[in-house]
Amino acid sequence: MTIILNHTIVPAHDKKASAEFFARIFGLKVESPVGHFAAVEVNDTLTLDFADTEEFESHHYAFHVSDSEFDAIFARVKEEGLSFSSDPMHQNTGQINHRQGGRGFYFFDPNGHNLELLTRA
Repeated sequence: MTIILNHTIVPAHDKKASAEFFARIFGLKVESPVGHFAAVEVNDTLTLDFADTEEFESHHYAFHVSDSEFDAIFARVKEEGLSFSSDPMHQNTGQINHRQGGRGFYFFDPNGHNLELLTRA
């Protein structure tokens, strides 16, 4: 049996703005509202459902992407002037990592969630 994550709820201070930020950075689009969620379809099997929440802890979301997707997303991160780092603790700002012969970096979304991109799993 193959288990596939279908969707997850992403807590946000402003679900619409958060979904729009994520969609803009990742080159995706915000879908029609799903109930009280602002949804972004990440791929054929995963949707992020942004939900308004007053208080929440920061989450970590990691995305395995192709080299061309990495280049496009990284360019948008830099265009928006977002701080990025090669490590999850954000000690090496302005750098990317080259783990397992790939590339990766971390950055925060407006809600403080730690987003990671990597080209090699």
